[in-house]
Amino acid sequence: MIKIVNLRAEIGYSQRDVFWLTAKKLGTESIKNVKVIRRAVDARRKNDVHYVLTLEAECDNESYILGQNIKGVEAYSPLKYTFPGEKIPKKRPVIVGTGPAGLFCALYLARMGAMPIVIERGADVDERTKAVETFWKGLELDINTNVQFGEGGAGTFSDGKLNTGTHDVRMRTVLEEFVRYGAPEDILVDSKPHIGTDILRDVVKNMRKEIIKHGAEVRFLTKLTDIMVDKGKVCAAVVEDKNGQEIIETDDIVLAIGHSARDTMEMILKKGVMMEAKPFSVGVRIEHSQDFISRAMYGKYAQDLPPADYKMAVHLDGRRSVYTFCMCPGGQVVAAASEKESVVTNGMSYSKRDGKNANSALLVSVGPGDFGFEPLCGIEFQQSIERKAYEVAGNYFAPAQTVGSFMGKSSTNKPQSVIPTYMPGVYFTDLSKVLPEFVSDSLKAALVLMDRKIKGFADSDAILTAPETRSSSPVRFVRDSKMQLSIKGLYSAGEGGGHAGGITSSAVDGIRVAEAVMSV
Repeated sequence: MIKIVNLRAEIGYSQRDVFWLTAKKLGTESIKNVKVIRRAVDARRKNDVHYVLTLEAECDNESYILGQNIKGVEAYSPLKYTFPGEKIPKKRPVIVGTGPAGLFCALYLARMGAMPIVIERGADVDERTKAVETFWKGLELDINTNVQFGEGGAGTFSDGKLNTGTHDVRMRTVLEEFVRYGAPEDILVDSKPHIGTDILRDVVKNMRKEIIKHGAEVRFLTKLTDIMVDKGKVCAAVVEDKNGQEIIETDDIVLAIGHSARDTMEMILKKGVMMEAKPFSVGVRIEHSQDFISRAMYGKYAQDLPPADYKMAVHLDGRRSVYTFCMCPGGQVVAAASEKESVVTNGMSYSKRDGKNANSALLVSVGPGDFGFEPLCGIEFQQSIERKAYEVAGNYFAPAQTVGSFMGKSSTNKPQSVIPTYMPGVYFTDLSKVLPEFVSDSLKAALVLMDRKIKGFADSDAILTAPETRSSSPVRFVRDSKMQLSIKGLYSAGEGGGHAGGITSSAVDGIRVAEAVMSV
């Protein structure tokens, strides 16, 4: 098999075009099969936007073609991941959390016959959606079922981005699993794959059904309250649901708890688990019209391409960085609080990305030097901002400000051409009342620099909604080469323990932990 990289294709190309481009590149028409395995938009020059393809081809005379040393043409053998499970644990493993790390860990353990017990403090995805939408209408916040907690994890109410900088043989397998359970096949090809929250809800539900089919249990509205330890080793999980407390005897507990399970982090710290404060980021969500972003990125080709995204980073004096994160084309800013009297924002898109606005986190890097070096100091720093936002707004409305007002360019602080999407609503104010001074100053400096990269990014009508505080975990659980924490039989997987960032890398980490459980 042959791989062809960096092959140019015009916008609107067809499969027939791919065949002839391949034939021209290889100098032969004896092509039995050709398939696009990666597709990216090259928009570096706005007057020449095009696709860059990576192809997989089968030909009759491959040895001859490869011997020609054609630039961008190489031999190809697709890597295939095989789960290396060695032995089934004597007692059923307990997996805490149903985000991507927990689901993939459970899926692979279940397939191998380990029959894990999966517990989730929030509700199943259908009941979860109802609870979230109720909160967004301005009604009650459920502290156990919300944007952070419930089936699918925090990523269920997001853009469903699957791109990552992780290069791991399990990556392709994760994408293939998503397709198997209902995601579009385009995610196997696109350089920036995404699912969308509407489709992702069905995907996680289908995964849960598969896990149960292989003999596992999945228990919702069930919370881990304690871990029982005997001679430095896990011997049971103490869980609680509406019927009371239960002790589940087990040798293996996997903490796939996500970045917002603060009470669980506090509990395991008291059990003597080694953890440390780590750098993370805080800031705001910035909204523009999607039409503006697409035109800024694609020029005259904007109408012929899907809604555009962007990614920027700048480094300020003092080595502090400010960057955009989790950009949601055609999306909305969402209420993501998980604690009473706190305001948290996040971004979300549906699969079609057809909303009027584009939004992205605009984040300032922070570290222990800003908030303290004790393990939970980062959490306290997050909470102080989230509670201040609630105090300023007086309710679960999110504090907001136009970029013009924030930058001191305009005395008008109300929406003009860009209408904020955050529900239940926004409260226009001075964001310096919510954010630490160094965060506000860093955002202002970064907006000037980012406007040079995307002209109009710092337009006065753009909207800033605060605060974005949950971009990643503020703690890191210290684990050994066997993926275990300082208590034998206790594992950490995914973003909550500081081992991953995003849906795909968390899923990969969940598989790695499943391997570890099966090899001990």
